[in-house]
Amino acid sequence: MAQKYILAIDQGTTSSRAILYDLDGRPCQSAQREFPQVFPKEGWVEHDARHIWQDVRDLCRELIGGLGSGDEVVGIGITNQRETTVVWDRKTGEPIANAIVWQDRRTADRCQTLQEAGHQSWVQERTGLLLDPYFSGTKVAWLLDHVEGARVRAEAGELAFGTIDSWLIWNLTGGKVHATDATNASRTLLYNIADGRWDEELADLLEVPMGVLPEVRNCADDFGVAADDVLGANIPICGVAGDQQAATIGQTCFAPGMMKSTYGTGCFALLNTGGTQVISTNKLLTTIAYQIGGDVTYALEGSIFMAGATIQWVRDKLGILKSASESQALAEAAAADSGVFLVPAFTGLGAPYWDPHARGALIGMTRDTGIPEIARAALESVSYQTRDLMEAMMADLGEAFPAQAPLRVDGGMVANDWFLQDLANLLGRPVERPKQQETTALGAAYLAGLQLGYFNSLEDLSSAWEMDRQFEPQESSDHRDRRYERWRVAVARVLSDKN
Repeated sequence: MAQKYILAIDQGTTSSRAILYDLDGRPCQSAQREFPQVFPKEGWVEHDARHIWQDVRDLCRELIGGLGSGDEVVGIGITNQRETTVVWDRKTGEPIANAIVWQDRRTADRCQTLQEAGHQSWVQERTGLLLDPYFSGTKVAWLLDHVEGARVRAEAGELAFGTIDSWLIWNLTGGKVHATDATNASRTLLYNIADGRWDEELADLLEVPMGVLPEVRNCADDFGVAADDVLGANIPICGVAGDQQAATIGQTCFAPGMMKSTYGTGCFALLNTGGTQVISTNKLLTTIAYQIGGDVTYALEGSIFMAGATIQWVRDKLGILKSASESQALAEAAAADSGVFLVPAFTGLGAPYWDPHARGALIGMTRDTGIPEIARAALESVSYQTRDLMEAMMADLGEAFPAQAPLRVDGGMVANDWFLQDLANLLGRPVERPKQQETTALGAAYLAGLQLGYFNSLEDLSSAWEMDRQFEPQESSDHRDRRYERWRVAVARVLSDKN
Protein backbone atom coordinates (compact mmCIF):
# COMPACT_ATOMS: atom_id res chain seq x y z
CA MET A 1 0.00 0.00 0.00
CA ALA A 2 1.32 3.45 -0.93
CA GLN A 3 2.49 5.75 1.87
CA LYS A 4 -0.12 8.29 2.93
CA TYR A 5 0.59 11.85 4.07
CA ILE A 6 -1.03 14.89 5.64
CA LEU A 7 0.01 18.21 4.11
CA ALA A 8 0.51 20.97 6.69
CA ILE A 9 0.56 24.59 5.53
CA ASP A 10 2.35 26.88 7.98
CA GLN A 11 1.91 30.47 6.83
CA GLY A 12 4.01 32.68 9.08
CA THR A 13 4.95 36.33 9.41
CA THR A 14 8.17 36.16 7.41
CA SER A 15 7.89 32.91 5.46
CA SER A 16 5.50 30.26 4.19
CA ARG A 17 6.14 26.54 4.57
CA ALA A 18 4.57 23.30 3.48
CA ILE A 19 5.40 20.04 5.27
CA LEU A 20 4.36 16.47 4.53
CA TYR A 21 3.75 14.36 7.64
CA ASP A 22 3.21 10.63 7.72
CA LEU A 23 0.21 9.31 9.59
CA ASP A 24 2.29 8.90 12.76
CA GLY A 25 3.02 12.64 12.80
CA ARG A 26 6.60 12.41 11.56
CA PRO A 27 7.81 15.09 9.10
CA CYS A 28 8.94 13.64 5.80
CA GLN A 29 9.44 16.48 3.31
CA SER A 30 9.23 20.25 3.48
CA ALA A 31 9.65 23.39 1.40
CA GLN A 32 9.83 27.02 2.49
CA ARG A 33 9.94 30.54 1.04
CA GLU A 34 10.54 33.89 2.67
CA PHE A 35 8.53 36.86 1.41
CA PRO A 36 8.96 40.65 1.62
CA GLN A 37 7.84 42.81 4.52
CA VAL A 38 6.28 46.15 3.56
CA PHE A 39 6.75 49.21 5.81
CA PRO A 40 4.86 52.12 4.19
CA LYS A 41 5.06 54.42 7.24
CA GLU A 42 6.37 54.38 10.78
CA GLY A 43 4.45 51.76 12.73
CA TRP A 44 2.81 50.29 9.62
CA VAL A 45 3.49 46.70 8.52
CA GLU A 46 1.91 45.12 5.44
CA HIS A 47 2.06 41.95 3.35
CA ASP A 48 1.09 41.31 -0.25
CA ALA A 49 -1.66 38.72 0.22
CA ARG A 50 -1.44 37.64 -3.42
CA HIS A 51 2.27 36.94 -2.99
CA ILE A 52 1.52 34.85 0.10
CA TRP A 53 -1.11 32.82 -1.74
CA GLN A 54 1.14 32.22 -4.76
CA ASP A 55 3.98 31.06 -2.52
CA VAL A 56 1.71 28.68 -0.59
CA ARG A 57 0.22 27.27 -3.80
CA ASP A 58 3.64 26.73 -5.35
CA LEU A 59 5.09 25.11 -2.23
CA CYS A 60 2.16 22.68 -2.03
CA ARG A 61 2.45 21.87 -5.72
CA GLU A 62 6.17 21.24 -5.27
CA LEU A 63 5.66 18.68 -2.51
CA ILE A 64 2.67 17.01 -4.14
CA GLY A 65 4.49 16.88 -7.48
CA GLY A 66 7.44 15.18 -5.81
CA LEU A 67 5.18 12.32 -4.74
CA GLY A 68 4.15 11.64 -8.31
CA SER A 69 0.46 11.67 -7.43
CA GLY A 70 -1.74 13.71 -5.16
CA ASP A 71 -3.56 10.52 -4.15
CA GLU A 72 -0.99 9.96 -1.40
CA VAL A 73 -2.10 13.17 0.37
CA VAL A 74 -5.19 12.43 2.43
CA GLY A 75 -5.80 15.87 3.91
CA ILE A 76 -4.58 19.40 4.55
CA GLY A 77 -4.08 21.23 7.84
CA ILE A 78 -3.55 24.99 7.93
CA THR A 79 -1.94 27.17 10.57
CA ASN A 80 -1.32 30.86 10.13
CA GLN A 81 -0.03 34.14 11.48
CA ARG A 82 -2.97 35.41 13.47
CA GLU A 83 -4.73 38.79 13.31
CA THR A 84 -3.22 39.73 9.91
CA THR A 85 -6.15 41.13 7.96
CA VAL A 86 -7.16 40.67 4.32
CA VAL A 87 -10.23 42.14 2.60
CA TRP A 88 -10.98 40.94 -0.93
CA ASP A 89 -13.55 41.12 -3.71
CA ARG A 90 -15.88 38.11 -3.67
CA LYS A 91 -16.20 38.02 -7.48
CA THR A 92 -12.62 38.58 -8.58
CA GLY A 93 -10.83 37.20 -5.52
CA GLU A 94 -8.53 40.25 -5.58
CA PRO A 95 -7.52 41.94 -2.31
CA ILE A 96 -8.59 45.58 -2.12
CA ALA A 97 -5.22 46.49 -0.56
CA ASN A 98 -2.19 44.93 1.07
CA ALA A 99 -2.88 42.82 4.14
CA ILE A 100 -2.42 44.70 7.42
CA VAL A 101 -0.08 42.62 9.60
CA TRP A 102 -0.64 41.85 13.28
CA GLN A 103 2.39 44.01 14.17
CA ASP A 104 0.84 47.09 12.54
CA ARG A 105 0.00 49.99 14.88
CA ARG A 106 -1.93 52.36 12.59
CA THR A 107 -5.18 51.99 14.52
CA ALA A 108 -3.64 52.86 17.92
CA ASP A 109 -5.47 56.18 18.13
CA ARG A 110 -8.79 54.53 17.28
CA CYS A 111 -8.25 51.97 20.04
CA GLN A 112 -7.37 54.68 22.52
CA THR A 113 -10.55 56.59 21.64
CA LEU A 114 -12.61 53.45 22.31
CA GLN A 115 -10.85 52.94 25.63
CA GLU A 116 -11.45 56.53 26.70
CA ALA A 117 -15.13 56.11 25.80
CA GLY A 118 -15.34 53.34 28.40
CA HIS A 119 -15.70 50.31 26.11
CA GLN A 120 -12.73 48.25 27.35
CA SER A 121 -14.46 46.34 30.14
CA TRP A 122 -17.41 44.96 28.18
CA VAL A 123 -15.27 44.25 25.11
CA GLN A 124 -12.93 42.19 27.28
CA GLU A 125 -15.84 40.33 28.89
CA ARG A 126 -17.10 39.20 25.47
CA THR A 127 -13.84 38.69 23.57
CA GLY A 128 -11.19 38.10 26.24
CA LEU A 129 -9.11 40.73 24.43
CA LEU A 130 -7.96 44.28 25.01
CA LEU A 131 -8.70 47.22 22.73
CA ASP A 132 -5.39 47.23 20.90
CA PRO A 133 -4.36 47.64 17.24
CA TYR A 134 -2.85 44.13 17.43
CA PHE A 135 -6.25 42.59 16.71
CA SER A 136 -8.12 42.39 13.42
CA GLY A 137 -11.32 44.34 14.05
CA THR A 138 -9.96 47.87 13.82
CA LYS A 139 -7.80 46.83 10.87
CA VAL A 140 -10.90 45.79 8.90
CA ALA A 141 -12.61 49.10 9.64
CA TRP A 142 -9.48 51.03 8.62
CA LEU A 143 -9.38 49.31 5.22
CA LEU A 144 -13.08 49.94 4.62
CA ASP A 145 -12.63 53.61 5.49
CA HIS A 146 -9.39 54.26 3.58
CA VAL A 147 -9.81 52.30 0.35
CA GLU A 148 -12.06 54.26 -2.01
CA GLY A 149 -15.57 52.81 -2.21
CA ALA A 150 -14.74 49.87 0.06
CA ARG A 151 -17.32 50.53 2.76
CA VAL A 152 -20.15 50.86 0.23
CA ARG A 153 -19.04 47.63 -1.45
CA ALA A 154 -18.82 45.86 1.91
CA GLU A 155 -22.35 46.95 2.86
CA ALA A 156 -23.54 45.62 -0.51
CA GLY A 157 -22.04 42.18 0.23
CA GLU A 158 -19.32 42.46 -2.41
CA LEU A 159 -16.32 42.13 -0.07
CA ALA A 160 -15.05 39.41 2.24
CA PHE A 161 -12.79 39.70 5.27
CA GLY A 162 -10.54 37.00 6.59
CA THR A 163 -7.37 36.32 8.47
CA ILE A 164 -4.74 34.45 6.48
CA ASP A 165 -6.36 31.05 7.10
CA SER A 166 -9.60 32.26 5.49
CA TRP A 167 -7.69 33.79 2.58
CA LEU A 168 -5.92 30.49 1.91
CA ILE A 169 -9.11 28.42 2.25
CA TRP A 170 -10.89 30.73 -0.20
CA ASN A 171 -8.14 30.35 -2.78
CA LEU A 172 -7.58 26.62 -2.25
CA THR A 173 -11.29 25.94 -2.78
CA GLY A 174 -11.58 28.26 -5.78
CA GLY A 175 -13.74 30.73 -3.85
CA LYS A 176 -16.27 28.14 -2.72
CA VAL A 177 -15.59 28.36 1.04
CA HIS A 178 -15.39 31.49 3.17
CA ALA A 179 -14.63 30.12 6.62
CA THR A 180 -12.34 30.33 9.61
CA ASP A 181 -11.91 28.35 12.82
CA ALA A 182 -12.77 29.36 16.37
CA THR A 183 -9.18 30.16 17.37
CA ASN A 184 -8.66 32.67 14.59
CA ALA A 185 -12.13 34.12 15.09
CA SER A 186 -11.30 34.68 18.76
CA ARG A 187 -8.51 37.10 17.76
CA THR A 188 -10.64 39.60 15.86
CA LEU A 189 -12.36 41.65 18.62
CA LEU A 190 -15.59 40.64 16.89
CA TYR A 191 -16.18 37.14 18.28
CA ASN A 192 -18.01 36.38 21.52
CA ILE A 193 -15.89 33.55 22.98
CA ALA A 194 -18.47 32.62 25.62
CA ASP A 195 -21.40 32.34 23.22
CA GLY A 196 -19.34 31.07 20.28
CA ARG A 197 -20.65 33.55 17.69
CA TRP A 198 -19.93 36.77 15.87
CA ASP A 199 -21.24 39.57 18.08
CA GLU A 200 -23.40 42.21 16.37
CA GLU A 201 -22.82 44.79 19.10
CA LEU A 202 -19.06 44.42 18.77
CA ALA A 203 -19.34 44.68 14.99
CA ASP A 204 -21.42 47.86 15.38
CA LEU A 205 -18.88 49.34 17.81
CA LEU A 206 -15.98 48.71 15.42
CA GLU A 207 -18.06 49.58 12.36
CA VAL A 208 -17.53 46.25 10.61
CA PRO A 209 -20.46 44.95 8.51
CA MET A 210 -21.53 41.46 9.56
CA GLY A 211 -21.74 40.43 5.91
CA VAL A 212 -17.95 40.45 5.44
CA LEU A 213 -17.34 37.88 8.20
CA PRO A 214 -16.50 34.21 7.48
CA GLU A 215 -18.35 31.19 8.86
CA VAL A 216 -16.75 29.87 12.07
CA ARG A 217 -16.03 26.14 12.36
CA ASN A 218 -14.26 23.74 14.73
CA CYS A 219 -10.48 23.41 14.52
CA ALA A 220 -10.90 19.86 13.22
CA ASP A 221 -13.70 20.16 10.67
CA ASP A 222 -14.67 20.16 7.00
CA PHE A 223 -13.27 23.29 5.36
CA GLY A 224 -13.97 22.20 1.79
CA VAL A 225 -11.73 20.62 -0.82
CA ALA A 226 -8.61 22.03 -2.40
CA ALA A 227 -9.48 21.80 -6.07
CA ASP A 228 -7.64 19.68 -8.62
CA ASP A 229 -6.99 22.70 -10.84
CA VAL A 230 -5.35 24.48 -7.89
CA LEU A 231 -3.03 21.83 -6.44
CA GLY A 232 -3.23 19.06 -9.00
CA ALA A 233 -5.41 16.86 -6.80
CA ASN A 234 -8.67 17.08 -4.87
CA ILE A 235 -7.60 17.14 -1.21
CA PRO A 236 -9.91 17.85 1.75
CA ILE A 237 -8.99 20.70 4.12
CA CYS A 238 -9.58 19.18 7.55
CA GLY A 239 -7.86 21.23 10.23
CA VAL A 240 -7.27 24.93 10.94
CA ALA A 241 -5.84 26.83 13.92
CA GLY A 242 -3.96 30.04 14.51
CA ASP A 243 -0.24 29.50 14.88
CA GLN A 244 -0.03 29.75 18.68
CA GLN A 245 -3.01 27.48 19.24
CA ALA A 246 -1.58 25.01 16.71
CA ALA A 247 1.69 25.04 18.65
CA THR A 248 -0.27 24.34 21.85
CA ILE A 249 -1.74 21.27 20.14
CA GLY A 250 1.65 20.26 18.72
CA GLN A 251 3.11 20.50 22.24
CA THR A 252 0.16 18.38 23.49
CA CYS A 253 -0.68 20.89 26.24
CA PHE A 254 -4.11 19.36 26.74
CA ALA A 255 -4.40 19.39 30.55
CA PRO A 256 -5.30 22.53 32.52
CA GLY A 257 -2.13 24.11 33.89
CA MET A 258 0.13 23.00 31.02
CA MET A 259 2.06 25.85 29.38
CA LYS A 260 3.92 26.39 26.14
CA SER A 261 5.83 29.36 24.76
CA THR A 262 6.71 29.79 21.11
CA TYR A 263 9.73 31.87 20.10
CA GLY A 264 9.35 32.93 16.50
CA THR A 265 9.04 36.49 15.24
CA GLY A 266 7.29 37.25 18.53
CA CYS A 267 6.85 35.22 21.71
CA PHE A 268 3.51 33.79 22.72
CA ALA A 269 2.93 31.95 25.99
CA LEU A 270 -0.32 30.01 26.43
CA LEU A 271 -1.56 28.42 29.65
CA ASN A 272 -4.37 25.88 29.28
CA THR A 273 -7.28 26.78 31.60
CA GLY A 274 -9.63 24.01 30.43
CA GLY A 275 -13.27 24.98 30.15
CA THR A 276 -12.79 28.03 32.35
CA GLN A 277 -12.52 31.54 30.93
CA VAL A 278 -10.06 33.41 33.11
CA ILE A 279 -10.64 37.11 32.53
CA SER A 280 -7.31 38.76 33.23
CA THR A 281 -6.92 41.76 35.49
CA ASN A 282 -3.24 42.00 34.51
CA LYS A 283 -3.54 42.74 30.82
CA LEU A 284 -3.27 39.19 29.55
CA LEU A 285 -5.64 37.75 26.97
CA THR A 286 -8.32 35.11 27.31
CA THR A 287 -8.44 33.14 24.10
CA ILE A 288 -9.76 29.91 22.65
CA ALA A 289 -6.99 27.29 22.77
CA TYR A 290 -8.93 24.90 20.54
CA GLN A 291 -12.46 23.80 19.73
CA ILE A 292 -13.05 20.13 18.92
CA GLY A 293 -16.51 18.70 18.31
CA GLY A 294 -18.09 21.88 19.61
CA ASP A 295 -16.26 21.68 22.95
CA VAL A 296 -14.16 24.75 23.72
CA THR A 297 -10.91 24.77 25.69
CA TYR A 298 -9.66 28.18 26.79
CA ALA A 299 -6.21 29.58 27.48
CA LEU A 300 -4.63 32.55 29.16
CA GLU A 301 -2.17 34.13 26.73
CA GLY A 302 0.64 36.62 26.88
CA SER A 303 1.90 38.12 23.62
CA ILE A 304 5.34 39.64 23.01
CA PHE A 305 5.85 41.38 19.70
CA MET A 306 9.65 41.11 19.41
CA ALA A 307 11.46 37.83 20.13
CA GLY A 308 13.27 36.34 17.12
CA ALA A 309 12.61 39.67 15.42
CA THR A 310 14.91 41.27 18.01
CA ILE A 311 17.77 39.01 16.95
CA GLN A 312 16.97 39.80 13.31
CA TRP A 313 17.20 43.51 14.14
CA VAL A 314 20.61 43.03 15.75
CA ARG A 315 21.71 41.08 12.67
CA ASP A 316 20.21 43.22 9.92
CA LYS A 317 20.17 46.75 11.34
CA LEU A 318 23.19 46.78 13.65
CA GLY A 319 25.13 44.36 11.47
CA ILE A 320 26.92 42.73 14.40
CA LEU A 321 25.76 39.22 13.53
CA LYS A 322 26.16 37.37 10.26
CA SER A 323 23.52 34.88 11.31
CA ALA A 324 21.14 34.52 14.25
CA SER A 325 23.00 31.38 15.37
CA GLU A 326 26.09 33.48 16.22
CA SER A 327 24.20 35.06 19.13
CA GLN A 328 24.86 32.08 21.40
CA ALA A 329 28.66 32.25 21.20
CA LEU A 330 28.58 36.03 21.68
CA ALA A 331 26.30 35.75 24.72
CA GLU A 332 28.64 33.18 26.25
CA ALA A 333 31.59 35.55 25.73
CA ALA A 334 29.83 38.60 27.20
CA ALA A 335 30.49 39.99 30.64
CA ALA A 336 27.92 38.68 33.09
CA ASP A 337 25.66 41.27 34.72
CA SER A 338 27.04 44.01 32.47
CA GLY A 339 24.03 46.21 33.18
CA VAL A 340 23.20 46.52 29.47
CA PHE A 341 19.49 46.20 28.67
CA LEU A 342 17.78 46.18 25.29
CA VAL A 343 14.06 46.97 25.50
CA PRO A 344 12.81 45.95 22.01
CA ALA A 345 9.73 48.17 21.84
CA PHE A 346 10.19 48.71 18.11
CA THR A 347 6.47 48.24 17.45
CA GLY A 348 5.32 49.18 20.93
CA LEU A 349 5.09 46.75 23.84
CA GLY A 350 2.66 43.86 24.11
CA ALA A 351 1.60 42.08 27.30
CA PRO A 352 1.46 43.03 30.07
CA TYR A 353 2.12 46.69 29.14
CA TRP A 354 0.07 47.11 25.94
CA ASP A 355 1.71 50.40 25.06
CA PRO A 356 1.61 50.93 21.28
CA HIS A 357 3.46 54.24 21.66
CA ALA A 358 6.51 52.84 23.50
CA ARG A 359 9.74 52.78 21.51
CA GLY A 360 12.90 50.72 21.84
CA ALA A 361 15.99 51.58 23.87
CA LEU A 362 19.48 50.21 24.47
CA ILE A 363 20.60 51.46 27.86
CA GLY A 364 23.26 50.90 30.51
CA MET A 365 26.24 50.98 28.15
CA THR A 366 29.75 51.93 29.27
CA ARG A 367 33.14 52.09 27.57
CA ASP A 368 33.44 48.35 28.25
CA THR A 369 30.27 47.54 26.31
CA GLY A 370 30.91 45.65 23.10
CA ILE A 371 29.21 43.43 20.57
CA PRO A 372 28.94 40.42 22.95
CA GLU A 373 27.12 42.47 25.59
CA ILE A 374 24.62 43.82 23.06
CA ALA A 375 23.97 40.33 21.65
CA ARG A 376 23.47 38.99 25.17
CA ALA A 377 21.12 41.84 26.04
CA ALA A 378 19.04 41.00 22.96
CA LEU A 379 18.63 37.38 24.05
CA GLU A 380 18.01 38.35 27.67
CA SER A 381 15.25 40.74 26.57
CA VAL A 382 13.21 37.74 25.43
CA SER A 383 13.74 35.96 28.77
CA TYR A 384 12.76 39.10 30.68
CA GLN A 385 9.62 39.59 28.62
CA THR A 386 8.66 35.95 29.20
CA ARG A 387 8.96 36.51 32.92
CA ASP A 388 6.73 39.58 32.53
CA LEU A 389 4.09 37.19 31.19
CA MET A 390 4.62 34.65 33.97
CA GLU A 391 4.32 37.34 36.65
CA ALA A 392 1.01 38.44 35.15
CA MET A 393 -0.26 34.83 34.99
CA MET A 394 0.66 34.31 38.64
CA ALA A 395 -1.21 37.46 39.60
CA ASP A 396 -4.31 36.37 37.65
CA LEU A 397 -4.44 32.77 38.89
CA GLY A 398 -3.08 33.07 42.41
CA GLU A 399 -2.76 29.67 44.08
CA ALA A 400 -4.12 28.00 40.93
CA PHE A 401 -0.96 28.94 39.03
CA PRO A 402 1.23 25.84 38.47
CA ALA A 403 4.30 27.06 40.36
CA GLN A 404 6.82 24.38 39.39
CA ALA A 405 5.27 23.15 36.15
CA PRO A 406 7.74 23.05 33.25
CA LEU A 407 7.44 25.42 30.32
CA ARG A 408 7.43 23.67 26.93
CA VAL A 409 9.14 25.77 24.28
CA ASP A 410 9.34 25.74 20.51
CA GLY A 411 10.16 27.99 17.55
CA GLY A 412 13.36 29.07 15.85
CA MET A 413 15.04 30.54 18.95
CA VAL A 414 14.95 27.31 20.98
CA ALA A 415 17.94 25.90 19.10
CA ASN A 416 19.98 28.32 21.25
CA ASP A 417 20.99 26.45 24.41
CA TRP A 418 22.32 29.60 26.13
CA PHE A 419 18.97 31.32 25.69
CA LEU A 420 17.00 28.39 27.11
CA GLN A 421 19.30 28.14 30.13
CA ASP A 422 18.90 31.88 30.74
CA LEU A 423 15.15 31.45 30.41
CA ALA A 424 15.08 28.64 32.99
CA ASN A 425 17.29 30.69 35.33
CA LEU A 426 15.08 33.77 35.14
CA LEU A 427 11.76 31.90 35.42
CA GLY A 428 12.95 29.56 38.18
CA ARG A 429 11.26 26.60 36.50
CA PRO A 430 12.31 23.80 34.11
CA VAL A 431 12.21 24.55 30.40
CA GLU A 432 11.52 21.60 28.09
CA ARG A 433 12.52 21.47 24.43
CA PRO A 434 10.79 18.79 22.34
CA LYS A 435 12.45 16.63 19.72
CA GLN A 436 10.03 18.03 17.14
CA GLN A 437 10.66 21.75 17.51
CA GLU A 438 8.41 22.87 14.63
CA THR A 439 5.29 22.19 16.63
CA THR A 440 3.07 24.73 14.87
CA ALA A 441 2.85 22.78 11.62
CA LEU A 442 2.65 19.55 13.61
CA GLY A 443 -0.45 20.88 15.40
CA ALA A 444 -2.13 21.60 12.07
CA ALA A 445 -1.32 18.06 10.90
CA TYR A 446 -2.72 16.63 14.14
CA LEU A 447 -6.00 18.52 13.62
CA ALA A 448 -6.37 17.21 10.07
CA GLY A 449 -5.58 13.69 11.29
CA LEU A 450 -8.24 13.97 14.00
CA GLN A 451 -10.89 15.02 11.50
CA LEU A 452 -9.92 12.20 9.16
CA GLY A 453 -9.95 9.60 11.94
CA TYR A 454 -6.24 8.74 11.84
CA PHE A 455 -5.94 9.95 15.46
CA ASN A 456 -8.65 8.98 17.92
CA SER A 457 -8.45 11.83 20.41
CA LEU A 458 -6.26 14.64 21.72
CA GLU A 459 -5.25 12.42 24.63
CA ASP A 460 -3.91 9.80 22.23
CA LEU A 461 -1.54 12.41 20.82
CA SER A 462 0.06 13.11 24.20
CA SER A 463 2.06 9.89 24.12
CA ALA A 464 3.72 11.01 20.87
CA TRP A 465 5.41 14.02 22.52
CA GLU A 466 9.14 13.45 23.13
CA MET A 467 11.58 15.67 24.99
CA ASP A 468 14.94 16.56 23.51
CA ARG A 469 16.38 18.31 26.59
CA GLN A 470 15.30 19.81 29.88
CA PHE A 471 16.97 22.98 31.20
CA GLU A 472 16.91 23.30 35.00
CA PRO A 473 17.32 26.64 36.85
CA GLN A 474 20.91 27.25 37.95
CA GLU A 475 20.51 30.68 39.54
CA SER A 476 19.48 31.67 43.05
CA SER A 477 16.07 33.25 43.50
CA ASP A 478 17.67 36.42 44.93
CA HIS A 479 19.91 36.86 41.91
CA ARG A 480 17.15 36.29 39.37
CA ASP A 481 14.87 38.71 41.20
CA ARG A 482 17.55 41.43 41.25
CA ARG A 483 18.09 41.00 37.52
CA TYR A 484 14.37 41.23 36.87
CA GLU A 485 13.92 44.38 38.94
CA ARG A 486 16.61 46.10 36.85
CA TRP A 487 14.70 45.07 33.74
CA ARG A 488 11.52 46.62 35.11
CA VAL A 489 13.40 49.89 35.65
CA ALA A 490 14.62 49.78 32.03
CA VAL A 491 11.08 49.19 30.73
CA ALA A 492 9.72 52.10 32.76
CA ARG A 493 12.07 54.40 30.85
CA VAL A 494 10.49 53.60 27.45
CA LEU A 495 6.79 53.62 28.36
CA SER A 496 4.86 56.46 26.80
CA ASP A 497 2.91 59.04 28.75
CA LYS A 498 -0.21 57.60 27.09
CA ASN A 499 0.24 54.20 28.76
